[in-house]
Amino acid sequence: MADSQFDLIVIGGGPGGYVAAIRAAQLGQRVAVVERDNLGGTCLNWGCIPTKALLKNASVVETIRHANDYGIQIEKFSADFGKAIDRSRVVSNRLVKGVEFLMKKNKIEVIKGEAALTARDRVEVKATGQTLSAQNIIIATGARAISIPGLPIDGTDVITSREALALRELPSPIVVVGAGPIGMEFAYIYRAYGAEVTVVEMLPHLLPREDAEVSAEVEKAAKKLGINFRVNTKVESADKAGDRVRLHVSSAGKTETLDAQKVLVAISVRPNTENLGLEALGVEMNRSAISVNDKMQTNVPGVYALGDVTMKLPLAHVASHQGVIAAEVIAGKEPHPLNVNNVPRCTYFTPQVASLGLTEAQVKEQGRDYRVGKFLFRANGKALGINEYEGFVKLIVDKQYGEILGAHLVGPEVTDLTGELSLAKSAELTPLEIAHAVHAHPTLTEVIAEAALDALGQVIHS
Repeated sequence: MADSQFDLIVIGGGPGGYVAAIRAAQLGQRVAVVERDNLGGTCLNWGCIPTKALLKNASVVETIRHANDYGIQIEKFSADFGKAIDRSRVVSNRLVKGVEFLMKKNKIEVIKGEAALTARDRVEVKATGQTLSAQNIIIATGARAISIPGLPIDGTDVITSREALALRELPSPIVVVGAGPIGMEFAYIYRAYGAEVTVVEMLPHLLPREDAEVSAEVEKAAKKLGINFRVNTKVESADKAGDRVRLHVSSAGKTETLDAQKVLVAISVRPNTENLGLEALGVEMNRSAISVNDKMQTNVPGVYALGDVTMKLPLAHVASHQGVIAAEVIAGKEPHPLNVNNVPRCTYFTPQVASLGLTEAQVKEQGRDYRVGKFLFRANGKALGINEYEGFVKLIVDKQYGEILGAHLVGPEVTDLTGELSLAKSAELTPLEIAHAVHAHPTLTEVIAEAALDALGQVIHS
């Protein structure tokens, strides 16, 4: 098969790869994307998007269950978990088709198959043997869920989020291993539909990477929802017992066996860097991740990497931003650098969690002189009106300069409130500028303004 010449080849069509391809095409590059599965990557197909659709279904079920709070009498209702899964697939497929349209609109050639680099400017599509060449190549192959020793993933009884998103029958009881964002989101979904759920976390708190006060609020909510959890608990092994999985765990020297219909493993991810030809090219690695600089360049000229495959911060919005950076560097522009300290981190539990920057513990470790501004949602009119008023906004501010070192939100729709704080951190604004901006009333954003005022010692409604 004849060679195909491009200006840029992108391996992987997820949120990082397809955004890089579009931006490069906008800048006049002739671009090809090689994708072994569907465009949109894990995020659109088996991650962020279908999960959010399921979370909405779970939220509706919870609202109906508490209809009496709104003066509505519902004697009996049923919730079909399979139809929730079906709706999530419709949402996912719609967005994937949208990405396919964007590829055509921007005249980007999409090639189906698995790719490997055979030279620093050459890519082979394994299934067809087709050879592509380009001056620049971007690797955006993403990452996949990993297991832990003693708990092998079989895709049937011990599953990852990918299998969970295709599971049309509600698993109960289910044990979720890992209390990070993915684990907690699935715990909420399953519990809302009535499953018996237990979360096992090796570290001392649920959402252990969040600020300690946020984790405590989430633990309070989990108890209220009836989610069982074990923290400071290690998984030792698992075995089958008929149609059940027996999970053996230990904590403080004591062992316990948890019986489950399914075990969902949600502990971490591993970059997809195998069989790409990286070793032969001498691409520098950091364990299994590809090492890149701030311009997404590897140590091999013309070879770039972005997204989860670099493990800088494995989030879809980080990958997309990195995609723009790589495309603009290739086009000879000077893109704005990415500061991961300003990137929002979101968990779509109920209540939602969002954070930027440093936790209070991290600020203390650095020996910074700081003050805290905090405001509760239960003092906010909009939160009371929508009957979702647990949680708070917490700002950690440098005492001398007013720099926002960290922002930690737990409460209703806080993932949608991060834009203001991300902009504030990126523009190096202080709580004074946030407080001076007029926030519409009644809105949830007023809680951010009040937290900023509290950091200045001027809070009004507390």
